[in-house]
Amino acid sequence: MSRVHDALRRAEQTGAPPAANQTVTPAPPAGAARSVPPSPAAGLLSLDDVQEVPFAPAPEALLIDASRPQDSPSEEFRSLRTRLNHLQSLQPIHTVVVTSPSPAEGKSFSAANLALAESQMKGNLILLCDFDFRRPALHNLFQVERSPGATDYLLGQMPLAACMKRIAGTNLYLMPAGSAVKNPLELLNLREAKTLIRELPKTFNWVILDSPPLLFSADANLLGTLTDGTILVIRIGSTTIDTVHRAMQSLCENNVLGVVVNGARAGELYSKYTYYYSKYGYGYGEKEAEPEEAPAPDAEK
Repeated sequence: MSRVHDALRRAEQTGAPPAANQTVTPAPPAGAARSVPPSPAAGLLSLDDVQEVPFAPAPEALLIDASRPQDSPSEEFRSLRTRLNHLQSLQPIHTVVVTSPSPAEGKSFSAANLALAESQMKGNLILLCDFDFRRPALHNLFQVERSPGATDYLLGQMPLAACMKRIAGTNLYLMPAGSAVKNPLELLNLREAKTLIRELPKTFNWVILDSPPLLFSADANLLGTLTDGTILVIRIGSTTIDTVHRAMQSLCENNVLGVVVNGARAGELYSKYTYYYSKYGYGYGEKEAEPEEAPAPDAEK
């Protein structure tokens, strides 16, 4: 098209017709609608075609519930959400990988709850993707089918909308891992994977990817280069300082957004937030607690 525009511009300046080998497309009649070239994301996804499923997490999943906002885990993930949204206001961050140095440190738990916390904000469309094709877990946490999912789309076997689920009553969309594959890393190296990760932020405000542990495969390292940042999950009493150093070095420390510490004793969080909410009750429709009356001076002790 640039050759056509150059030819037209020269013709207007010189009054001469364009050269014979430079074809000019006639202008549309006045008032006619002009065709707009489709964007790369056109036809990639229609949210109307995504199946809705109930929010029925596994009992052992420990996922936060919007109907119980005063629970201490909910408050912790809202704090994480606030920090991430602040970062997003400072720089264009929309795609995040959640990973850990080693298995069983809570990366899937953290990714799922962060996505749920983000989805509780009005108008905030969130996509949670299971890109741990080796040992996927998100479909078990939400009790949905593993397939169709990400691998089925990347292999061209299913349309994108069929590989997602919308969690009823929320702004959260879930893309399970999909059918098992023998070559996860090669699949992530496909052009389709890079295009998908690049185009999804045009529909979703946050795209959160659960990935394999850093020190057990190269998948998370590759995903870190395709996304805007990485969140590292470590577990108290399990993750060692050495593994944290090795994990950070594998990421080159250039796109680590932060570290989430998992495995704090529930009693500590429960006592802290229960005291706050029971004493003040702010923000949840509760009446402010009245101060206790001091005993009369002559009261028996």
